[in-house]
Amino acid sequence: MASETPRITRFTVFRDKGGVRGLTRRLWARWWVKGLAILAGIGLIAYGVLWVTILRGLPSVDQLRTYEPPLPTNVRGIDGTPIQSYARERRVELSFAEYPPMLVRAFLAAEDKTFFEHHGVDYPGLAGAVIDYVQKFGSGRRAKGGSTITQQVAKNLLIGNEYSPTRKLKEAILAYKIEDALTKPQILELYLNQIALGRNAFGVEAASHAYFDKELDELTLAQLAYLAILPKGPSNYDPVRNADRAMTRRNYVLGEMLRNAFISRAQYTQAMGEPLGTILRRTPKYERVGGYFVEEVRRQLIDKFGETDRDGPYSVYAGGLWVRTSLDTRLQNLAAEALRDGLLRYDRGRGWSGPLRHVELREDGSWLQPLLNTNIGLDYGNWRAAIAIARDGNAWSIGFADGKTGSLPRWAAQMPVRGKGGTSFAAIEPGDIIAVAPSQESGEGDEFALRSVPKVSGGFVVEEPATGRVLAMQGGFDSRLQAFNRATQALRQPGSTIKPIVYSSALENGMTPASIIVDGPFCVYQGARLGQKCFRNFGNMRAAGPHTMRWGIEQSRNLMTVRAAATTGMPKVVNTMKRMGVGDYQPYLANALGAGVTTVTRMVNAYATLANNGRAHSPTLIDFVQDRHGKVILPENWRACDGCNAKEWNGKQMPRPADRTRQVIDAMTAYQMVHITEGVIQRGTAVVLRDLDRPMFGKTGTTTGPTDVWFVGGTPQFVGGLYVGYDTPTNLGGYAQGGTFAAPIFKQFAIKAYEGLEKLPFRAPAGIRMVRIDRGSGRPVYGTFPTDTDPKAGVIWEAFKPQSEPRRAIRRGGPAPAAVATAAPKRAEAPRDSDFLQREGGIY
Repeated sequence: MASETPRITRFTVFRDKGGVRGLTRRLWARWWVKGLAILAGIGLIAYGVLWVTILRGLPSVDQLRTYEPPLPTNVRGIDGTPIQSYARERRVELSFAEYPPMLVRAFLAAEDKTFFEHHGVDYPGLAGAVIDYVQKFGSGRRAKGGSTITQQVAKNLLIGNEYSPTRKLKEAILAYKIEDALTKPQILELYLNQIALGRNAFGVEAASHAYFDKELDELTLAQLAYLAILPKGPSNYDPVRNADRAMTRRNYVLGEMLRNAFISRAQYTQAMGEPLGTILRRTPKYERVGGYFVEEVRRQLIDKFGETDRDGPYSVYAGGLWVRTSLDTRLQNLAAEALRDGLLRYDRGRGWSGPLRHVELREDGSWLQPLLNTNIGLDYGNWRAAIAIARDGNAWSIGFADGKTGSLPRWAAQMPVRGKGGTSFAAIEPGDIIAVAPSQESGEGDEFALRSVPKVSGGFVVEEPATGRVLAMQGGFDSRLQAFNRATQALRQPGSTIKPIVYSSALENGMTPASIIVDGPFCVYQGARLGQKCFRNFGNMRAAGPHTMRWGIEQSRNLMTVRAAATTGMPKVVNTMKRMGVGDYQPYLANALGAGVTTVTRMVNAYATLANNGRAHSPTLIDFVQDRHGKVILPENWRACDGCNAKEWNGKQMPRPADRTRQVIDAMTAYQMVHITEGVIQRGTAVVLRDLDRPMFGKTGTTTGPTDVWFVGGTPQFVGGLYVGYDTPTNLGGYAQGGTFAAPIFKQFAIKAYEGLEKLPFRAPAGIRMVRIDRGSGRPVYGTFPTDTDPKAGVIWEAFKPQSEPRRAIRRGGPAPAAVATAAPKRAEAPRDSDFLQREGGIY
C-alpha cells in the first residue's frame, strides 16, 4: 500500500485590533470600497480641473440683482421739452408688468417653450445641440444653440458670445445660479430689455420703434411675432433684404404659438394673413432743432463724464442721464433762420457751390444705402438732400432718404458753376449729393429745383445776461453739413465790437462819457525794425477833430479809440479784456481795434456782463444733469432751493439761491458803457435797429478787408451776437459792413424774438448821476430837458459817476484846448435837478 502524500494547510492568524483602524482595513479589503474610492478621486480631480478652467473665472450672478443696462442720455430744452438723445444702443427700459402678455408668449414660442418649467437648462434641447455640434464638428458650420432664455441672459450679460463648448458649459452652470437668484419674471425682464434686435435697437421697446415706429403695446400679434424671430439673427430676417425668409420664420413662430395653445385658431388665421408691416426708416423722435447747441452739450458732457461705461457710471452713451439745458427752441429757430437767410442773401447770384458730397453708386445701381450712409440732411425751409442717380435727356433722376425719387429738369439747374463756368446741370455727376427744393411753391409733384448751400458762414449766440444761460446757438448753415461750430470754435477778429471793452477800461481809469478825445492822426514808433505805425479810421474817413467819447463810440472812430487806449495804458486795457473773458492779449495798440482773435460766445458773454452791471457769469448750456435715478450730479454740490417753488408766500424772507457771479468791472462803469452804446442804436452805426423801439444797446464791427462783419448787443432780457465770414478769411466786398449786413441779420431775429416781451430799461446801479449835457460838446445844460422823440437832439441825459460830471465854468480867452477831459475839483453847490433825479432812482 502506497504511502499517502501528506496535505499541508497554511493558516494566517490575524490579531484582532478592533476600533476604527481595524474597520478601515476590513472595508478596504472589499473591492467595491476600492471602486468607490477611485471614483471619488476621479470626481475630485475632475472638479479641480473644472474649478481651475471654468468655475474659478465665472462671474457672480449677484450683479444681476442690481444690473443697470446701458441707457441713452436724454436732453431737454429750457421748458422741459425733449430735444435730443445721445445713444449708440437705442434702448428703453421697461418692467415686466409693462410687457404685453402676447409678446412674452411669442418670445417663449420662438426661444424657450418650457421656460417656466425648467431650472435654467432644457436637457432635451441641450442634448440635441450636442449631437448637432458633433455632426458639424470640423465642417466650419455653426451648430444650433439650444440655449434657454436663462442661458442667453448669462451669455449676454455675464460671459460673452464666444463659440465653444466651454462657453456652453459656463452658460449652463450660470443658468442654475441665476434661477436660484432671480424669479422668472425678473429673468425675462433682463432678457427683453437687453437683447439685440437689429437696427441699433436693444430691447423690445426700442425694436418696436425701429421696425414699426409704434409703441410696444400698439403692435399686432403678427408684428409681435416678427420681433420674436429677431434674436436668432436680425440681419438674417431683415425685412428689406430677406423679406421672404423673415415671413417664413414669423409664420413658424405663429404656428408654435398655436401648437402651444398660446393663441386661438382665429388669432392665428388673422395674423397669418398680415404682411410684415415694417417701415423703411423710423420717424425722427425729436424735431431737429439746435444741432450745433446739442452737439456742444454732448462735447461738454463727454469732457465731464466720459463717453462709454468704461469711463464711469455717468457716461454719455450708457449712463442714462437726464440733462436739462437752457435751449429756447423758439429763439433757436429764429436765430438759425436769420443767420441762414443772411448767408443766402450774401451768396445769392454767385453761382452753384457744387455738390454737398459725392458717393459711388453700387454696381447693381442701388443708391439708397450709399445715400443713407452719408447721414446728410437739410432742415432749411423745404430744402432736401438728394442723390443724383442717372441723367435721362433733359432731366436728372434723383433719390431721397425716404426711398422716393424725383426729377431735376434742366431748366431748374441753370446756375453757373462757381469759379468754373458752365451750367450746374451739366456739372452734376451720378452719385453727387445735392440740395434741392420743390419747383412748385405748393411742394406737390416730383419736380425739384437745384439749390446752392452758401460757402460763406458765421456764428450766432443768444445769452441771458442775468444768468449766463445760452438760449440759442447757431454755428453755421447746417450742423449735418458742417460739424465745425463757429459759435464756439472759430477764432475771429472782433473788429470794432471790442471798442466798448476798450472804453470801459478808459472809464475805469478816469475818463467820462463826456471826455473830449481828438479824432486826428495818431502814430506810434514801434522800434527800428518796424518803424512808425500810423492808425486810420475805417474806410479812410477823414479826421473830425475833438469830440466826446460818446460820439467816438457811436461813430466807431478808430483814431479816437487808439488815443483813448494809449491814454489809459494798453496793459490796463488788455487786463480788462481778460477779466471780461474776451481773450488774453499782448498790450499792443492794434488789439484796441480788434486785432486779437476771440469767439462769438466770448464776445456775447462780455456784452452780457455789461448789461448785468459788471457781474459776470460763465456762459452755460447745461442747467443741471440727473442720473438715471433722478439724483442731481451737475452742478457739483447742488442743493435744492427750499421754498423756491412754494405756491404761496409764507410771510418769511424770500429764498435766494447762491449768487455765483463775480464783479469783473465796476457796476457804474458797465452801466455807463451800456448807456453810451444805446446811442449806437439811436444814431450810430447800428441805426437800422432803431425802429425796434425798445431800450437796446450794441455795437457793430467790421474787420480789415472786410473779412468779417459783426454785431453784438441786445436788451436786459437777452443779448445776442453774430459774425459772418468765410472760414478761410476772404474779402467779403466793400459793401459788407457790420451796420449794413450783420445788424440787419440781428434785426430779423429781434423782430420776432421780442414779440410780446416787455420793454424793459437798463437799470442804473446806485450812485449813477444822470446829467443833462450838450451831446456835441459834453458840457452841462441848464434850462431845457432832453426829448425822447428826437434821437439826434442836441441835449441828452448822460450817466456819470459821483463827482465826475462836467461842471459849469466861466472860461476866458476862448474855448478849451482839445484834450482828454479830467474831473473838476469838488466844490459846494446848490441842489440841482440831477440830485432830485438820483433820489428818485435815476432815469431808466
